[in-house]
Amino acid sequence: MDRHGRRVEHPLFTAPDPARLADLHRAMVIGRRFNRQASALARQGRLAVYPSSTGQEAAQVGGVLALAERDWLFPSYRDTVALVARGVDPVQALTLFRGDWHSGYDPHRHRCAPQCTPLATNASHAVGLTYAARRKGRDVAALALMGDGATSEGDAHEAYNFAAVWNAPVVFLVQNNHWAISVPLHRQTAAPTLAHKAVGYGMRGYHVDGNDAAAVHAVVSRALAEARAGNGPAIVEAVTYRVDPHTDSDAPQRYRDESEVAYWVERDPLLRTEALLRSEGLLGGAEETDRALAAFDADAERVAALVRERLARQGRPDPDALFTDVYATVPPLLEQQRRELAGELREA
Repeated sequence: MDRHGRRVEHPLFTAPDPARLADLHRAMVIGRRFNRQASALARQGRLAVYPSSTGQEAAQVGGVLALAERDWLFPSYRDTVALVARGVDPVQALTLFRGDWHSGYDPHRHRCAPQCTPLATNASHAVGLTYAARRKGRDVAALALMGDGATSEGDAHEAYNFAAVWNAPVVFLVQNNHWAISVPLHRQTAAPTLAHKAVGYGMRGYHVDGNDAAAVHAVVSRALAEARAGNGPAIVEAVTYRVDPHTDSDAPQRYRDESEVAYWVERDPLLRTEALLRSEGLLGGAEETDRALAAFDADAERVAALVRERLARQGRPDPDALFTDVYATVPPLLEQQRRELAGELREA
């Protein structure tokens, strides 16, 4: 789609069918509302921090909905919307930002690795898992979500290199949102695009409009299919924008101009998908379309209400839980620390 929501034909990629386009839009509507609700909870002190992905929903949702059920997702700290789109409980997806549990959700149940805060470490994890799965004869691919800042890390180099050498079925989806906190992209790389970096590692590289959910879905779907077929990993650069601050504690006005934000707000991924659904009647007639879109909004409000209500009911975490699920057999030193902490709490 162009920025006005008009269909653009491409010689290599086929747009998702109407049902999938509706799924993409619904997931983005829920993701946008989830971002706003989580940001509000962080301002209220209910979350320790929240890195919003408002403006980036098309890149996350378009990529995640391209995964097969057997595939794995490796998210970073800004990819909570991707987890929700993958089916992770929204409250569990926010547990990391309360700081009261190791992950919050079962990685094996959802085939979603824990969100990584250190940049690019999830990329190596994705390579390791898919390499091991292939050695075991399992047909598994992985999608590793990264930001432009992560591509400047040594971990990204290692992951790209090993993925290509081992022919691991991984797609590295780089959400180029133009800012690594306060460092602009041109201060990070001299490459024409981040997709060009794939050439140096012997990988395929794709450069896509990250605010076009249909395009992201089409490109990532193809890249995953090629990876599964043994044609190697790929880097997909989705050009998008971080509309909100880096986190709720950030002051973006210190390093970027509001006119830049306004430019990208006009290219809102939700508006263009809705325009396509309406103009082509993909949800039915005008009244049917209005009802379907209203239903998506209602679904999003239910998710937001669920998050508010359940977080309000959650009590203080049990400090002893800090020691569980760390080792299968608790070593003596950790057991000693557990006893010491329990003693200090009793005396407090």
